[in-house]
Amino acid sequence: MKTTLNSLALFGGTPAFAEKLHVGRPNIGDRERLHQRLDEILDRNWLTNNGPCVQEFEARLAALADTAHCIAVCNATVALEMLVRAANLSGEVIVPSFTFVATVHALQTAGVTPVFCDIDPATHSLDPKLVESLITPRTSGILGVHLWGNACAVDLLTEIASRHRLALLFDAAHALGCTHEGKPIGGFGAAEVFSFHATKFVNTFEGGAITTNDVGLAERLRLARNFGFADYDKVVSPGTNGKMSEISAAMGLTSLESMEKFVATNMSNYRSYRRALSGIPGLSLFTYNEAERCNYQYVILVLDEAAAGISRDFLVKALQAENIIARRYFYPGCHRMEPYQTLFPNAGAHLPATEDLSRRVLALPTGTAVGDEQIKVIGELIRFIVAHGREMQTRTA
Repeated sequence: MKTTLNSLALFGGTPAFAEKLHVGRPNIGDRERLHQRLDEILDRNWLTNNGPCVQEFEARLAALADTAHCIAVCNATVALEMLVRAANLSGEVIVPSFTFVATVHALQTAGVTPVFCDIDPATHSLDPKLVESLITPRTSGILGVHLWGNACAVDLLTEIASRHRLALLFDAAHALGCTHEGKPIGGFGAAEVFSFHATKFVNTFEGGAITTNDVGLAERLRLARNFGFADYDKVVSPGTNGKMSEISAAMGLTSLESMEKFVATNMSNYRSYRRALSGIPGLSLFTYNEAERCNYQYVILVLDEAAAGISRDFLVKALQAENIIARRYFYPGCHRMEPYQTLFPNAGAHLPATEDLSRRVLALPTGTAVGDEQIKVIGELIRFIVAHGREMQTRTA
């Protein structure tokens, strides 16, 4: 434990950890089973184009999401872009700014105007009370985000979308294996998009998937991911190369087999952080509804600068010096990134909760690379930094 300012890495001390602890260091499942699958792929000599591993992966995901259809693709960004087009979105779509920028890019690249809606400070997701006020004759849809694995206001958004005859889509990149009112996330709205990027708790090295109960939409998406080919030499619609490879699907299947272990580790880490950070002034953990299934893949800390006596950014800087690579999610908000900052220069005036939260949130390392002992050290460091925050900030100034 560090007991003096000079022992902190920020002031020349040895970092608390020799190796960097990342928010999303990849989880690796059973290597032997993965190697076996890779050998089978090479023996079949079938590397892509809807191979057996992709088909099995899609079936497993559809069962997990309790949906009729699953379309696996090369990554979740392409999945979002394909879905925006396949759902025939146009004009304007209401979306949060407090999300990863790919959510909004998917609209912009399809020629759809994103209309930024503020969030509920308690849930960090779209505030349904504000959504309705943004609907215009140009609005074609709502794109909600299930942030941190917690479902957004599904029921209210469904009611609003139905009443105004709007498409309702969800970015579920954080929400694999999670539920809303006991029902698996994946079957809400017209479709939902999952991410299997390397940093996600279940990964395919790189990948994504779309789940839906709409047979027509599913068919359009399957065409879209393969250039619009309906047969060997018959193209019936525009499309792209969005296919998932067999090797990625093999990693996905192997990850799914260890999914419960990964979730158990994440839950244990979350509870360890809750103990380690208890009682620190100005700090609170984003809490999960433990009556629902959750993957607990994010440990989100919200800082009140006035109560803590230290800024979020200074805390991140001090932790990163100790090789604790805390991240500022989702800073500074999509509306302050390009091209949106130029297109909508005054958007921040209508997004007070987004502006506030983006300055106060940080994500802490978790996953199978982190355990109780590391979390105790992280907790002690944060407690020490907050206790001496004003002195530290004066010294660095």
